[in-house]
Amino acid sequence: MDEHTFKARTKKFGLAVIHLIETLPRNRTSDVICRQLLRSATSVGANYRAACRGRSGSDMVAKLGIVEEEADESIYWLELLVDSNLVPPEQVNLLAKEADEIVAMTVASIKTLRNRKQSGVDHLVIQSPKSKI
Repeated sequence: MDEHTFKARTKKFGLAVIHLIETLPRNRTSDVICRQLLRSATSVGANYRAACRGRSGSDMVAKLGIVEEEADESIYWLELLVDSNLVPPEQVNLLAKEADEIVAMTVASIKTLRNRKQSGVDHLVIQSPKSKI
């Protein structure tokens, strides 16, 4: 998947979580879980964009690690919404699946970048054409 498509996908994930949160009941428990979910889910796309502007393979790997962590954390909060009976599983299944796929693709990207670095081709990491660096 190319950079542009993955940026759009992570943004779409964040927006879908925003829309889910707006439909949930307002109470202390849902407010806390939703706040955490909102932060982690929207962080996925923001940190992927930052990774795309990484200055080296090592920098990109570090930033992609944050993407991986935030997507995985989003899965956790989605699971808590279901386990606490705030939402039925079918309401979050697609979001959880998407977050899981984002984790998998991010891990694959991290492995590829690490392999390039170990092969001595870290210098082949190409900056985004829109990058100001």
